[in-house]
Amino acid sequence: MQKILLAVPLLIMVSVLTNAQTSETLFNGRDLTGWTVNGTEKWYVQNGELVCESGPDKQYGYLTTKKEYKNFELSLEFKQESNGNSGVFFHSSVDGTTVSGWQAEIAPAGKNTGGIYESYGRGWIAVPAPEKGKHLKEGQWNKLVVRVKGSEVKTWLNGHDMITLDDARIGEATGSIALQIHDGGGVKVRWRNLSVQEL
Repeated sequence: MQKILLAVPLLIMVSVLTNAQTSETLFNGRDLTGWTVNGTEKWYVQNGELVCESGPDKQYGYLTTKKEYKNFELSLEFKQESNGNSGVFFHSSVDGTTVSGWQAEIAPAGKNTGGIYESYGRGWIAVPAPEKGKHLKEGQWNKLVVRVKGSEVKTWLNGHDMITLDDARIGEATGSIALQIHDGGGVKVRWRNLSVQEL
């Protein structure tokens, strides 16, 4: 009996370790390995940080993962310099500089950071309450977490929940994760500590 009782915790431990989810680092701090540049805007590494910056064409630009993700939790840090209008797409595909999918917004104060926007579709489908805008620290590092599981999407900004969304179209889709440069010029955003955990 004692041997059986001792075996039970061991089996539980093995089960937990087997089912444990591990995080995948998306940016190695040295180069753009694992990513594809879409468009003519600038993507480069500086001091171990990933930088996106408008180029002379002042168009949309996207940096997409070569791997697709369906159910996941994405964690990253960003710092806005100049006009920080950018975003993180999921379940996305890019043709030239035309993107399909859903965007977790990253924008200047009062512009719905943490909200969800469907490009070339329904537009805004989840907008944070106005008072949640105070959680954005302009000109400083911010942490954004985006969790997608089935049809449910949740976002957090600096540890504060921003939106919860249930959307059947998202649940049916899959695709790449993509970072965005908005068009219009003058955009510069720094990124670091990008990781994803598949669920």
